Amino acid sequence: MAERFKSLNQKHITFIQQQHIYFVATAAETGQVNLSPKGTDTLRVIDGHRVRWLNLTGSGNETAAHLLKSNRMTLMFCSFDRQPLILRIYGDAKTIHPADTEWPEAISGFEQTLGARQIFEVNIDIVQTSCGYAVPFYEYKSERDTLTKWTDKKGQAGIEAYWQTVNRESMDGFPTRIDENKT
Repeated sequence: MAERFKSLNQKHITFIQQQHIYFVATAAETGQVNLSPKGTDTLRVIDGHRVRWLNLTGSGNETAAHLLKSNRMTLMFCSFDRQPLILRIYGDAKTIHPADTEWPEAISGFEQTLGARQIFEVNIDIVQTSCGYAVPFYEYKSERDTLTKWTDKKGQAGIEAYWQTVNRESMDGFPTRIDENKT
């Protein structure tokens, strides 16, 4: 039932663009595996071989820490409301920080968002689809505005202070290089 592809085709891209949630998995050589749900309008397909996702401030910063140890990343998309389908993107990823020369071009593809802390770019090795027959139906209601309200209340200075106290290390004590977010 599973099919593998070397890149995203237009059918895959259309499917990805229709999803309201996706999942990101990373791991270092040791420590915990991280699997995070992502929502809002934070993912862009650059072309059939690359995707970028905008990482917003959160309670952890595991992905950034893991990519310093191992650049492997998996993204997963599931259909919850249409024909069943699971699509996974396997690839090598890199972190783009606001202080990096690549940041202005990378961030230009996203809506300006307070709390944007990194962009992750994934170079695709394998695209795999599978049936998703056992994935249940769920109804999309709306996006949550909780993170937006939280970041607006904190302001840029408050968010940067939060990064320094909460996002400098992973749960396994690996550095995240969040300090590079100052432009």
